[in-house]
Amino acid sequence: MSDSYLSDRSKRIDASGIRKVFALAAELEDPINFSIGQPDFDVPEALKRQAIEAIERGFNRYSQTMGERQLCEAIATDVQKVTTWSDPQVLTTSGVSGALLLAFMAVINPGDEIVTTDPYFVIYKHVINMLGGKCVFVDTYPDFQLPVEAFRQAITERTKMIVINSPSNPTGTVYSAEELQALAEVARSHDLIVMSDEIYEKFSYRPNYASMATYYDKTLLLRGFSKAYAMTGWRLGYAATHPCLKPLIEAMTKIQQYTFVCAPAPLQWGALTALEYDVTELVDQYRTKRDLLYDCLKGDFDLVKPEGAFYAFVPVPGGRDATRFVKEAIANNVLVIPGNVFSERDTHFRISYATSNEKIEQGAEILCRLARQG
Repeated sequence: MSDSYLSDRSKRIDASGIRKVFALAAELEDPINFSIGQPDFDVPEALKRQAIEAIERGFNRYSQTMGERQLCEAIATDVQKVTTWSDPQVLTTSGVSGALLLAFMAVINPGDEIVTTDPYFVIYKHVINMLGGKCVFVDTYPDFQLPVEAFRQAITERTKMIVINSPSNPTGTVYSAEELQALAEVARSHDLIVMSDEIYEKFSYRPNYASMATYYDKTLLLRGFSKAYAMTGWRLGYAATHPCLKPLIEAMTKIQQYTFVCAPAPLQWGALTALEYDVTELVDQYRTKRDLLYDCLKGDFDLVKPEGAFYAFVPVPGGRDATRFVKEAIANNVLVIPGNVFSERDTHFRISYATSNEKIEQGAEILCRLARQG
């Protein structure tokens, strides 16, 4: 059947390469799953109980589009801890992915340029393309640090926004305060908005995690609850800005009225409890997993040690084709994601080490064997 009835917009995006690997996983028996980007622990009991109680108490209708007042106020208080913003503007969203879509829809006109890193989180490229924008990629290989001068050179009269992600999916990179301050100066000199995707901010293994929002008022700060509290299926995130970007939050809220309507109402009460929940012990467990994976792989792979999130972006030895290597890994019951899902290159693959220590050791052993086979 012809697909002529489909919009040109829908044809600008492809099915997620990650979802394709998930489909392969369904065909394997007990695979070592390094593909899925979600914690391997469950939502903490206190948070589940709060959401259950909200359902039982009847909080099952729409919330205000911007979110339950108590949650928005709590988020604003949390944002004030890392910024000098006296009155943060807050919108509760259906996950950070929802916030990304709303922000891009609010900002991008056809032909506008968005500057971001390569590698990048997979949604950026496809949503920007779908809306008729143009991705301008700044190469961060091989160490994935923030090349501020390259960002400066990438900016043109069509540039609308800079997008950064720290801690990063897929690389696990965490940007330093010095890097962010330098990028803030670049953005300030061109009067650009910086979208700072910080969904993994709890999973920073370097001391003194730094947020772009600390250094630049025209930051659109995106954070959420999916990763730190294992609420991936709850679909809860938020956007926050300095009052100078109030029109942006208002535009995103207006678009949410006609799309998502609101974030899931009863689950917002669980998120309210999450803001006060200490995840230090859980993060420490993931630091241990990071160390275990790195120690297992470093003899056969020249990988950069991740500093945050729960991913490693691993180069295939000898310049071999990464997609072919991934197919070999899957044939050996190890699910990883080809790097070209997140990059204009096909030289790396992504590992999510959000699994048991035993699986990490088993999977790393297989990957090292494949690397040595050449």
